[in-house]
Amino acid sequence: MPRTSPVMTRVSSDIKRKLQALAKETDRSESYLAAEAIAAYVDLNAWQVTHIRKSLAEVAAGDTGVSHERVAAWLHSWGSEKELPPPKPGKAR
Repeated sequence: MPRTSPVMTRVSSDIKRKLQALAKETDRSESYLAAEAIAAYVDLNAWQVTHIRKSLAEVAAGDTGVSHERVAAWLHSWGSEKELPPPKPGKAR
């Protein structure tokens, strides 16, 4: 079992009631559910920050990304007989 550390936080009474109900319905402890929720939140946000930093570095290196117009044209082609391939980012000239 991985080593754990205690964390204290405050939540609204409504969230507390929902957590209690979910714990009862799933036969899990409130602590277990809260730890799972925090882990999911941290993982998602760490992933987002990593990808945002990567994208900013690409832009700093001259990558222009994909324009809104190219993405919109691609999306509008979905389901048509002439569906476009996903647009690829370009480099600044």
